[in-house]
Amino acid sequence: MCGRYFRRSEKQAIAERFRVGKVLEEPMLADYNVAPTTMQPVVRLGRDSGEREMALLRWGMVPFFAGSLREFKGLTTFVARAETAAGSATWREPLRKRRCLVPMDGYYEWAMKPAGARVVPPGRRTAKPSRGGKQPYAVTLKDGGMMAIAGLWDAWREPKKSPQEVDRWLQSFAMVTVPANGLLAPICERMPVILHERDWDEWLSRDEAEEPPMHLLQPYEAEGMVAEVCNTAVGNVRNNGPEMLVG
Repeated sequence: MCGRYFRRSEKQAIAERFRVGKVLEEPMLADYNVAPTTMQPVVRLGRDSGEREMALLRWGMVPFFAGSLREFKGLTTFVARAETAAGSATWREPLRKRRCLVPMDGYYEWAMKPAGARVVPPGRRTAKPSRGGKQPYAVTLKDGGMMAIAGLWDAWREPKKSPQEVDRWLQSFAMVTVPANGLLAPICERMPVILHERDWDEWLSRDEAEEPPMHLLQPYEAEGMVAEVCNTAVGNVRNNGPEMLVG
């Protein structure tokens, strides 16, 4: 569930949409097949400035207490369940004080068969299911806008092999998920939390005196979303490009 997503928007478009004060220095092109363990942009509040900043973090969270990178390869920690995050050692601290937004233009889901509620646009044929019988769908907002996914991040320090070694840090993130809305339930049981712009400040707040805003972790309105069949080639992470969105 939400194991792949796509980002048509490059860093300047993200900076403008999220009103980011600090933008990445690294070049960042569009990516139509984002997979866990890759480095991706997130938006968070700077610890010193208190302003929104863009940072490049690894998708698949490695918690601060991990003894080694092998313990958390990112294949099991790329999403956090909203219902259990507050009671989990992995998610508890990030939920309290290290929250972020994950910019994307949409994400992919796979169904064992075409969804019961037909979501295929008029005139478009249902794509041939990929091997194993699964049909990929591209999920977007109906207005074509960029999604802001509720995310959590953490920083992990690699254990030193000798006192002379310099500290090496890895910052990583995960997305928060909730039960799917009525549109997506026939495709997948869960969906990422898509936050409305009015809620961004509350989610990003670093005020540790306040309780985490759990009330924001709700399914997005089904009537504001679209799910369309897309290219079965998206199942291979080596395939990338706008053609991934064409069924």
